[in-house]
Amino acid sequence: MTATIESVQKTVAPDHPLTPLSADEIRAVRRIIDENGLLGESGRFVYAALEEPHKNVVLSFTPGDPIERRARVIMLDRDSGQGTDLIVSITEGQIVYRHDVDPVTDGQVPVLDEEFGDVEAILLQCDEWLAAMRKRGLEPEKVRALPLSAGAFGHEDEVGKRVARVLGFYQFDEADLPWGHPIDGVVAHIDLTAKSVMSVVDHDELPFPSERAEWDAEPHATPTRTDLKPIEITQPEGPSFTVDGNKITWADWSFRFGFDVREGLTLHQLSLKDGDTERPVIYRASIAEMVVPYAHPSPSRYWINYFDQGEYMFARYTNSLELGCDCLGEIKYFDATIADEHCEPRVIKNAICLHEEDYGVLWKHVDMFNGMSEVRRSRRLVISFFLTIGNYDYGFYWYLYLDGTIEMEVKATGVVFASGYRAPDQFASELAPGLGAPYHQHLFSARLDMAVDGHANTVEEVDAVAAPMGPDNPWGNGFTQQKTKLTHELGAMRTADNLKARVWHIVNPNKQNRLGQNVSYALYPEGQPTLLADPSSSVAARAAFTTKHLWVTKYDAAQRYPAGHLVNQHPGGDGLPAFVAGDRNIENEDIVLWHTFGLTHFPRPEDWPVMPVDYAGFKLKPVSFFDRNPALNVPAAPKSHCCED
Repeated sequence: MTATIESVQKTVAPDHPLTPLSADEIRAVRRIIDENGLLGESGRFVYAALEEPHKNVVLSFTPGDPIERRARVIMLDRDSGQGTDLIVSITEGQIVYRHDVDPVTDGQVPVLDEEFGDVEAILLQCDEWLAAMRKRGLEPEKVRALPLSAGAFGHEDEVGKRVARVLGFYQFDEADLPWGHPIDGVVAHIDLTAKSVMSVVDHDELPFPSERAEWDAEPHATPTRTDLKPIEITQPEGPSFTVDGNKITWADWSFRFGFDVREGLTLHQLSLKDGDTERPVIYRASIAEMVVPYAHPSPSRYWINYFDQGEYMFARYTNSLELGCDCLGEIKYFDATIADEHCEPRVIKNAICLHEEDYGVLWKHVDMFNGMSEVRRSRRLVISFFLTIGNYDYGFYWYLYLDGTIEMEVKATGVVFASGYRAPDQFASELAPGLGAPYHQHLFSARLDMAVDGHANTVEEVDAVAAPMGPDNPWGNGFTQQKTKLTHELGAMRTADNLKARVWHIVNPNKQNRLGQNVSYALYPEGQPTLLADPSSSVAARAAFTTKHLWVTKYDAAQRYPAGHLVNQHPGGDGLPAFVAGDRNIENEDIVLWHTFGLTHFPRPEDWPVMPVDYAGFKLKPVSFFDRNPALNVPAAPKSHCCED
């Protein structure tokens, strides 16, 4: 196994409009904002990253063209609680857009780590909190405070305020894992700007689970097995991909990648080489939002539905990956440079992992007539990153295959968010004595700016349907495809149906293959549940994107996030519901698909004390995009790799 490391950003002038911000550019953003009098002692940066140029600018770019560099910035004044949304032209050295956030109508800007760091000290000054801990026989200094985003529930005393809700977990000693000791039945509501406790709700006292939760502590500790022999993955001639800045080429695929603290890894200008022609498939692909709604309606937990991206900027918690542990084989790592809360550059070492994987049989046939006996092995290119946010760890993996398939896979692991448990509890599982885990969902939104052989596409919903018995189907065995064209945005809010094998074809009606068929790619959903909360609930209003598996919108560069630009404490209705309200035409247009996918988690004892990886995702496959199987050119495996008598 070997690894090479490269920074996503360079200190030299960018050579492409989609090159992420360099360390020097991040410093320039801070300097420009300071020179305009917007920083001050209490100013903090919640977000600062590349403001991507309009698609038309990127598509028309040729090497050597001038590049205007802009940054999108979200700031918070900690003393006043005022949020500011900015666009800064680094090239021109000036602020070109400013919006002062209205906390009532716009919501709040995302949460700062610095704010979370204040919470335990605030609670130790609160008599009600101290009394709640001592009533339970707990030392307040050993309580780890977990501040979470507050949501928006119309509580009058919270309107316009920057609020966090805080649950407690007990830590017996430095080695103890506090997730195993939830202090249930009590929650504190904190004004983050005033740095004070607004109220403490102490409604119930559940039995306190005291069993240790470290994976290697009793009663979980078991001898490490010794019967697994090493697996080594080597590529003696090196990997098959090439890297030029943030552009990657592998087999027939080429694409650029980016990285920022809200979306994490992004793919750009994904295309396939078909003969001498570069054929675009996706202009931009990202996971644009996720939400984790919990199902427990108790007074201390009803509000838990955090948006890890829009509220927390989750990619700032990206792991530095380790060779042989996180990634196996011939690895190329990329560092990522992000802006910290003072708009100083922070380098995340080994943030992104790029490698190839063997993926079993690609195609095979042994023929009884002509003696054909051929098999080809599949492989895939993998680009990924992993992050830890609170108790959960998420890996995001994009896979490209030799047959033209694109796959996104999320790997969810870590420690489940525990509660107390008092049987019977219809909203939680029991994982250990007295330890509960509320039911919850992990719902993601993929934003897929499609460009199937060009930027004018149409979506068709394709169902498998039984043909009625009759003259055309006298024996009743016939079934066929039923295609429904989605022509306007409101009619393109769709739900998956696995009983109909429902897929969505992204069709280019202006391009045909050699059989005269319109070229297309098909989105294959997993068809797991969408949001299970009541349609009238707060989370349904704020995370409306989760109520459908598919939304289709006409391209608008400003429409980036399915729950809206500002999510924290937003009352709802922004994002996709607002985007589709105009019911624009989406037939033979430049369109964006938004696909909801994810997990519905009823935790098991097997998920404790650490959860084995669970998976969620989707695939995109070519349908009539090619004239024939595009993987006919894959060579047979070397004879030395095949066992022969």
